[in-house]
Amino acid sequence: MYKKILVPLDGSPLAEAVLPHAEALAKSEGAEIVLLRVAVTPARYLFAHNPAEGNNVIKMIEKETGDYMKAEVSKLQDEGVQVTGITREGAAPDEILRVADEIHADVIAMSTHGYSGVERWLMGSVAEKVVHHARIPVMLIHPSLN
Repeated sequence: MYKKILVPLDGSPLAEAVLPHAEALAKSEGAEIVLLRVAVTPARYLFAHNPAEGNNVIKMIEKETGDYMKAEVSKLQDEGVQVTGITREGAAPDEILRVADEIHADVIAMSTHGYSGVERWLMGSVAEKVVHHARIPVMLIHPSLN
């Protein structure tokens, strides 16, 4: 039923709480996990006074994102899971949905950060936006369930 499981990660332990669940699903279904990390890079205009500094910051963020993804892919491979990693840049909900379409994912598995009330209003909810616009099932894991 599930052959490709898209798992968005943001580098936080909260987001990584979904990994044991995604791994169990992948192993039970013989599915591939596709990890996605959407890099949050500052707008270049913020560095208009010093473009070289902006380029250095962006390169540092891209390197950190790539290193993180390699480490997470390696951990799952060590567990015997078929896994690939993708990094993107942009708005997280948009990129999650775009990648889900591109790779023909069967399900998106992600953690919620548990925001509510004013915090949710201020921070927004990536999970809520993905659930609302996804054309495939979305499995949400609250980090406290681990």
